Amino acid sequence: MQQLLAPVLSQLNKVVLGKPHQVKLSVACLLARGHLLIEDLPGMGKTTLGQAIAKVFGLDFQRIQFTSDILPADIVGANIFDREKGTFEFHKGPVFSQLILADEINRATPKAQSALLEAMEETQVTVEGQTFQLPEPFFVIATQNPSHQIGTYSLPESQLDRFLFKVELGYPDPGFEKILLKGHSGRVRLDTLETMLEIDKLIEIQGQVDKVMVSEHLLSYVMDLINATRQSPDFAHGISPRGGLALVGAAKAWALLENRDFVLPEDIQQVFGPTVVHRLQSVTTSSSNAQQAVDDILQQTPVPA
Repeated sequence: MQQLLAPVLSQLNKVVLGKPHQVKLSVACLLARGHLLIEDLPGMGKTTLGQAIAKVFGLDFQRIQFTSDILPADIVGANIFDREKGTFEFHKGPVFSQLILADEINRATPKAQSALLEAMEETQVTVEGQTFQLPEPFFVIATQNPSHQIGTYSLPESQLDRFLFKVELGYPDPGFEKILLKGHSGRVRLDTLETMLEIDKLIEIQGQVDKVMVSEHLLSYVMDLINATRQSPDFAHGISPRGGLALVGAAKAWALLENRDFVLPEDIQQVFGPTVVHRLQSVTTSSSNAQQAVDDILQQTPVPA
């Protein structure tokens, strides 16, 4: 497995400079059949990362620019009347692609955001009573600007729960930023990327993730972490059972990227923060405090021997 996935990570790291951990999380998210939320300031490379993943895995790619006036029909499609046939025909929207880049998703109204809920959860959309299956694999990468910026709408909890990971790219290190300033940006490198893994192979690897073993001791460790979030005074509520399933699935994908068919405590620790922080509502309404509380839970929960 390492022979297949190591070149993929290498290619992505040539485009998204100095962010190997975030790149690895993004690939793990795809392998776990999850969806990825990237929150950061404009110009940090969020869109470039999405385009790079599409090219490396050879996925059909659509970018949807979310704005305040976008409608659900602009995302999923609509029934259009055909005058020649005298009937309505469904015209598919951009969501019918294998990789969707929902750019600046929190600039759209809640009504438009909700158009993705069914698609992300059930890999299908329903329009006027008709259900349409989405292609496989189906991967949503949504970018959002920090909530304090003008013209943003907070994502509802039901929407946030559909994302397996939330990551931040942050400013590049000075050495890598100097490379960018020389004109060697990620967008320039995108043109040099080649497909490293065929879609059939990707689907096969996604199936392998399900077969990664998790011992009873580690399941108890996961339960201890989940219960710690539920008992923490820093959060309005704890992680749901669906969040617990997401954590186990994410740990399996991370283990597979480490070329193992079994999960270690380190795998759970690597994905715990990105999996749970966006699912927890901090009583102080500060994302930095929420992250610190999540880190404290990870440090204070005993690791099974």
